[in-house]
Amino acid sequence: MSEWGRVTEDGTVFVRTSDGEREVGSWKAGSPEDGLAHFTRRYEQLATEVSLLEQRLASGAGDPGQVASSATRLKETVPTAAAVGDLDALLARVDALLARTADAVEAHRAVKAEQRAAAVAQKTALAEEAERLAGSSEWKTAGERLRTFGEEWKKVHGVDKKTDQELWDRVAAARKRFNERRTKHFGALEEQREVSKQRKERLIAQAEALSGSTDWRPTADRYKQLMAEWKTAGRAPREVEDELWGRFKAAQDAFFAARQAQFAEQDAEFAGNQEVKERLLAEAEALDPAAGGAKKRLRELQEQWDAAGKVPRGVMRSLEDRFGKVEERFRSASGPAPVAVAESPFVVRLREKVAELEVKLDKARTAGRPTEELEASLETQRQWLAQAGGSSAAPAARSGAPAAPKRSTTAWVRADS
Repeated sequence: MSEWGRVTEDGTVFVRTSDGEREVGSWKAGSPEDGLAHFTRRYEQLATEVSLLEQRLASGAGDPGQVASSATRLKETVPTAAAVGDLDALLARVDALLARTADAVEAHRAVKAEQRAAAVAQKTALAEEAERLAGSSEWKTAGERLRTFGEEWKKVHGVDKKTDQELWDRVAAARKRFNERRTKHFGALEEQREVSKQRKERLIAQAEALSGSTDWRPTADRYKQLMAEWKTAGRAPREVEDELWGRFKAAQDAFFAARQAQFAEQDAEFAGNQEVKERLLAEAEALDPAAGGAKKRLRELQEQWDAAGKVPRGVMRSLEDRFGKVEERFRSASGPAPVAVAESPFVVRLREKVAELEVKLDKARTAGRPTEELEASLETQRQWLAQAGGSSAAPAARSGAPAAPKRSTTAWVRADS
């Protein structure tokens, strides 16, 4: 016999409750104490189940709806349970548990609804993003992003099946539209690249035809035009683009290397002329305009200067400028205006050069070639001609260029001497 039950002599087992004793079973396998221990363990099992439900509800980790369901089952089971123990207290614990689960179930439903709404919002946002990307022309970036949607979609849970399928259908449709647009774009791009390839092959043919030219200036200008056309021709297919550029560049390099070699050879040839002119220039700069015979000596130096020939391009301008300053110094010191004399060979040569450049300029304009360098050279030659005393007979300027500072005074030196 115990506080909560007893076993009769015939083995009947009773439990005590607030309603009195209730038969819960029979024990024939051993002593009455063993029987009470057996039915007490059944009670303890029920009590353990209630304790676990209380812990789950208190932790908030489980679904309170499941706790409520289990507690309802226990409420029905405890009053008729074949167990010996404080069943009234255990039933009171079950009732208290059910009371607490009512609020927990409502709170849980609200949380689940909020989580479900958040999940729907996440997947809706993905669907909307996919639809935006469907119209994007950032093919690589958008394509890579759309490929990640599948894995990202699987990580979002809690959306009902119908809504989930509807949203995913939007994503799938957007991906399909993007892929169709991309396929069409690159198809058109391939066609355009084939056109660009043909344009570049024509440019290469022209560049290769010019690579052996020795008409240095017009050919160099034409290569500049070809380069400008190359830049606007568009990209050829990737597998041939580098090869085409290599051929085009090789043709240019061959021409410019030959031109550079020719100029280097000319500069070497003209180096001796430079030494002669530097000696003449040194003597001219040392002349005193007021000294007797100085003007005569300057005239002789001028004639020797003209006869010396061309000098390397890098020093030509500086030498001419220095000699011009000597001539200007003598002109400033001469006083009265010079008397008219026959044109010197230097003036004649300048006049011929002006006429030659004018013909070249007309041809360049007619052919649509660049004229900046020709116009600059013509302007310089006209200035020199005017300064040398040949302006009254010089042809009218075709470029409309204004006169520039004087350079040569050969004519007046000879007249005054």
